[in-house]
Amino acid sequence: MESGIKKEPLAYRMSPRSLEEFAGQEHIVGEGKQLYRMVKADRITSVIFYGPPGTGKTSLARIIAANTKTHFEKLNAVTSGVKDIKRIVEDTKNILLNKNGKTVLFIDEIHRFNKAQQDALLPYVEDGTIVLIGATTENPFFEVNNALVSRSSIFMLKSLSSDAILKIIHQALDDRERGLGLYNLDIEEDALYFLADICNGDARIALNALELAVLTSDINEANKIKIDIPVIEQCVQKRALNFDKSADNHYDNISAFIKSMRGSDPDAAVFYLARAIYSGEDPLFLARRIIICASEDVGMANPNALQTAVAAANAVHIVGMPEARIILSHAAIMVAVSPKSNSAYAAIKMAIKDVASKRTGEVPMHLRNAVTGGMAKMGYGKGYRYAHDFPGNIVVQDYLPEEIKGTEYYKPSNNGYEARIKEWLEKRRNKNG
Repeated sequence: MESGIKKEPLAYRMSPRSLEEFAGQEHIVGEGKQLYRMVKADRITSVIFYGPPGTGKTSLARIIAANTKTHFEKLNAVTSGVKDIKRIVEDTKNILLNKNGKTVLFIDEIHRFNKAQQDALLPYVEDGTIVLIGATTENPFFEVNNALVSRSSIFMLKSLSSDAILKIIHQALDDRERGLGLYNLDIEEDALYFLADICNGDARIALNALELAVLTSDINEANKIKIDIPVIEQCVQKRALNFDKSADNHYDNISAFIKSMRGSDPDAAVFYLARAIYSGEDPLFLARRIIICASEDVGMANPNALQTAVAAANAVHIVGMPEARIILSHAAIMVAVSPKSNSAYAAIKMAIKDVASKRTGEVPMHLRNAVTGGMAKMGYGKGYRYAHDFPGNIVVQDYLPEEIKGTEYYKPSNNGYEARIKEWLEKRRNKNG
């Protein structure tokens, strides 16, 4: 079958040629949807496709290129710059080269353009000379200039479902011109389902693994290439995650991890922790996030949670991976199952706001240390009452400046250990009052 081998990867060859061949993303390319209407009517305005790898961003750009009568150009932001943009603009404005004075410009990985390069595009997108199609795996609201974003329709592509991946796989197996239809294959159906699941919504990974399996497997006695689950496992090696610890997915996953601990769901917390560990996240970074959550969201409702989190961070530093994953799981579960209170967080937030925006006065004289005799003569420390000289080690006296006297920053909840603190503190405050 050597003559059947194509130079281009299967994923490139099987790129859909029309919206009808396109699999998935029905929320934006389904019949009647905005992008569907724009492509069918050849009325494309500037758009940015945003989503994980292998979900069809470049394929949509190719479909637009095939369906538009407007001049089409393509750039990759990694290898292109302002000079390329200027060349395209000059050619667009040349009536001999471009009669309608407009170019649809596809920029792959547009987030890799720096601010100056993105700024160079702006006036031509604004006046309609350039109809921009940007593709990015990064959140465009963070990585693309606001001016370009505001002049573009943002389409968010989602990881493809297993059904969509299966459709793409079958298209490749059946296609005799671009796909693997000329090969005499014996593929177990379970292997296809396994491949559709393990590629985690990335069609490119699925097709590349499928092609590798076909091209590296021997022909058996029945003159067929047999593909089963073990073969697919070897060709994928490791389940792909749509996760980049330096990208937007990093923040999404960490956000979900923290919110799961805060929401008292240990199963979800361990799941998002596992995703982060599997994708190579720094274990000490994860330990720091657990420490913050232990203080911000558990706080005084279970003071032991912070101690556990800090001990875990120290243990992670000492032990290292892979055993550190157990310690991180221990700490995350501890935080997740603890009663919750954000009273410490709310207290310092309110106090800082007062310090920044109010006249809060000076430290009361009786609370100041009289380090020298001269300071004592000025009244430093005068009238201070030492708490341990009084019953219960509590003494009635003012600790806040006169300007904010009576302000209560710490407002304990009724949760966990903090309920006991609340009862004690109410008696103490009433005594002071």
